[in-house]
Amino acid sequence: MLLGYARVSTDGQDHTLQIDALRAAGCDKVIVETASGTRTDRPELAKALEQVRQGDVLVIWRLDRLARSLRHLIDIADDLNGRGIALKSITESIDTTTPSGRFMFNILGALSSMEREIIVERTRAGLQAAAKRGRRGGRPAALDDAKIRAARAMLASGNMSAIEVAQQLGCAPSTLYRHLPGGRAGIGAAAVSVAA
Repeated sequence: MLLGYARVSTDGQDHTLQIDALRAAGCDKVIVETASGTRTDRPELAKALEQVRQGDVLVIWRLDRLARSLRHLIDIADDLNGRGIALKSITESIDTTTPSGRFMFNILGALSSMEREIIVERTRAGLQAAAKRGRRGGRPAALDDAKIRAARAMLASGNMSAIEVAQQLGCAPSTLYRHLPGGRAGIGAAAVSVAA
């Protein structure tokens, strides 16, 4: 039996590319998982490893979909090999039923691990360089100081509710509550202090 395993890291990513490739490779069944590759507890991977039997082939789209590190990849391959189960990676054209496939598996596993480490290193360096220039990631603040002052003034007038003020400023009421002392309960107090 050819058993496929497909994994993406987040809900925002799509399994379709991997599933299509696994089906095209002749997989009888495909087990799908959404979990970070760095996680040790991947229940669908555990299920796939339990389901394969001697003579079966575990098929993956790419090596980094299977393991969280080179050591983990080698451990999985050794376990499968010891149980008489082959491992096949479509993208890297690796099939551990052949000596050349086993050799390529070890080489590409090392390269895959190195590539991931380089990406992580570059990302960290980029974030550090941006931080030194005073930039930080994430969405810009919805309310700046001027908008917060305007919100207090509008609330102090007593003519607008917090929801109406939030709509006027183009933000959610919860954002407005977060930026005013005391939150929702503090809206009335903030209005009184501005009026005084």
